[in-house]
Amino acid sequence: MTVQADLEKLIALCEATMGNYSLMASSTEEQEAKDTFNSMKSDIKQHIQFLNDRLKYLKQNNELNKQ
Repeated sequence: MTVQADLEKLIALCEATMGNYSLMASSTEEQEAKDTFNSMKSDIKQHIQFLNDRLKYLKQNNELNKQ
């Protein structure tokens, strides 16, 4: 179950990071930096989706959850 707890912590951290990227994108006036932060936000959304999918898989297939 440690892996699941670690994934949950990582997802929360990634979501916080995504929020920081959004804040940085909206706070800067330089278009190139704004675009980069938005690109980073898009990338981390994909990472979060993978992590959520992995967590869902583990919850459904973990033998400890089936007892």
